[in-house]
Parts: sequence; structure tokens; C-alpha cells
Amino acid sequence: MPWSTRDTMSLREEFISLALHEEANRRELCRRFGISPQTGYKWLARFAQQGPSGLADVSRRPLHSPGATQQALQQAALALRREHPAWGGRKIARRLQDLGLGCLAPSTVTSILHRHGLIAAEASAAAQPWQRFEHTHPNALWQIDFKGHVDTPAGRCHPLTLLDDHSRFNMAIRACARQEGGTVREQLIQVFRTYGLPVRINADNGAPWGSPREPGQLSELALWLIRLGIRVSFSRPYHPQTNGKDERFHRSLKAEVLNGRSFTDLGQAQTAFDCWREIYNHQRPHQALDMQTPASRYRMSERSYPEQLPPIEYGPQDAVVMVKALGEMRFLGRRYKLSSALRGMPVAVRAIEAYDGRYSVHFMHHKLREIDLRED
Repeated sequence: MPWSTRDTMSLREEFISLALHEEANRRELCRRFGISPQTGYKWLARFAQQGPSGLADVSRRPLHSPGATQQALQQAALALRREHPAWGGRKIARRLQDLGLGCLAPSTVTSILHRHGLIAAEASAAAQPWQRFEHTHPNALWQIDFKGHVDTPAGRCHPLTLLDDHSRFNMAIRACARQEGGTVREQLIQVFRTYGLPVRINADNGAPWGSPREPGQLSELALWLIRLGIRVSFSRPYHPQTNGKDERFHRSLKAEVLNGRSFTDLGQAQTAFDCWREIYNHQRPHQALDMQTPASRYRMSERSYPEQLPPIEYGPQDAVVMVKALGEMRFLGRRYKLSSALRGMPVAVRAIEAYDGRYSVHFMHHKLREIDLRED
């Protein structure tokens, strides 16, 4: 089977990166990338023999020769800086090493950039280290959000971004015309079919993820994720740092792609996003990852996307109640507000052990709220 028409070289590199993980299921990976196992193993063999150059359809000239001089290495560092103006000494030094061009200390690279006027004083003052908690395994948590909007002559472009917490691997940057639940669902299905399902997804409280006026209430998009077996969590209101890694990713996207640039339409924006995503995942060293690339730490999820939603089932001890049209449920003569997105769907009411008169209300694995019959 052929590769997708989207940037074949990038797809091959991403396939190889994921397939080389020790626990990777290579046949499943081939299925998700839409290629035959014969094609997948062919490119794995070429990569093993020739390295990254073996993935190209045509031969490439070597990036360097054994007689390269120190001056040439400095010029290579300057070229990387001009190609990626937001990269600092650490990233450039690591990238030079990864390309096999030679080794320079990050401080040496920084000095070279200063001598050639490629680091402004404001940039030096603004450089601050970022330290955050991270989950210990890929796909334990994904962070999702829209990066504001970009105006184009054809209308607004809303970049949708999805990031793995452990590896910082970017599953998607999608140029969307609208910030709607249906749009997000359509994009997520494509991601799930390739990378599988995460354990949890975190989003902010705004639409289409949740209800900004009534925090904790579920949207139709959140209900769909829960039915897939994904745990859904929301950032604290007015605390964007709860989704901090995706927010940091947005800073890089703005600095390296969006600043000083315009697009004619969504297609041109998507082309730019795809190009930078390849650089971000596979080339750009990440300081929080000890200068490794996100792709080196990511592997696809073992949980495949089900094309049909599983049935809603509850335990024998649960009291199953149908949610009414206004998003309310009735239990023991009282009415409780849940979410209008739940109308017509069953929820489970469970007694809280050791507490007389207190119950928890669940939609599948997701806890919606607690109720206390002792309250007036």
C-alpha cells in the first residue's frame, strides 16, 4: 500500500522512530500508518543499513566530509540559527552533533551567535528554565488546546494542538476553521487511528471542552472521550499553567512559525505546521528532555481506537437513572443538575461506603458529582 501524500519523508522518519522502540508492535504500526508490513520492513532495513539517508527515494549528498574545518562547523551553527531563529546554544549544539557535523559546547555556540549579532540582549534576559512534573510513561496524559487564532484572507485559522506529557511529542497541529466540538472530534479520530488512545486528556474549562459558566459539567465532546475509555480532566479556571506543557508548546509555535508570518488560507497554514512539526518532533533538541528529541521518548499507545463506541454498562449495585431533557436527574424524589449533554443517557448512583445518605453520581468511569440526602 502507498504512503499518505502528506510529506512522505516525514512519515517515514516518524514510522521508523516509533518502530524502533523495543516494545513497538510493528505490524500494528504499519496498519495505523496505512502501509503493508512488507513496506514497513523494507524501510526499517534501509534505515538499519544507511541511517536516515536510506529513507529517501533518491540519494543525498553527505552533510559533511571528514576534512570539515572548525570554520565550517561555525558556519553550520550560524546556518542552523538562521533556519531556526528561536533556537539557542544548547539546541544548536545538540543538533550539530545529531547531524554528525561535529561537537561544539553550547557556550561556544552561544558565543558564536553573540559575535554575529544573532542573539539580542532582550532574548538573553527573557531566557528562563522551565521545570515541571511529567508523567513517567508516554500516553499517560495528553494535553489539548487551541492556539488562539490567525487571520487569513480566506478566514480565521484556529491551530489545534495535542501534546504528550511525558515525551512532549506533538501528535497534531491542525489548521481548523472553527473551534467546535465536531471539528475537534474529527481531528482526534485521525490522531487516535494512528497513535492509539491515551489514558487521560486534559483541557481547559472553555468550549468545546467543558462549560466555562458551570465548571465540571461535561460537553458532548467530553462524553465521547469518556465513552472511548479516556479519562477527562480540566484545568483550574484562570490557571492555564495546569496545561503548562501545551502552553509552552504554543510559545515555541508562535516564536518559530507564526511571528512575522501570514498565510493565504488554511491549506498554506497546514503546510507550514506540518513542516515545523517534523522539525519539532524529530530534529529540535528539547532542554527538558536532556537535549533529546520528543520522538526519541515517544511510543504509540497499545490501546487501539474502536470504530464503534462500547455500550454504556454499570455494576449490579448501581442505581441506574436516565437524565432528563434539561440535563437533570431525579433520585429519591429530588432533582439534581448534571449536564444538558447527558440528556437521554443513563448514569449510575452509588452509595458512598460508611456515609449514610451520601451518594456519588457517575457516567461510566467519570464521577460527575456527589449528593447528600441529609441536606435540605
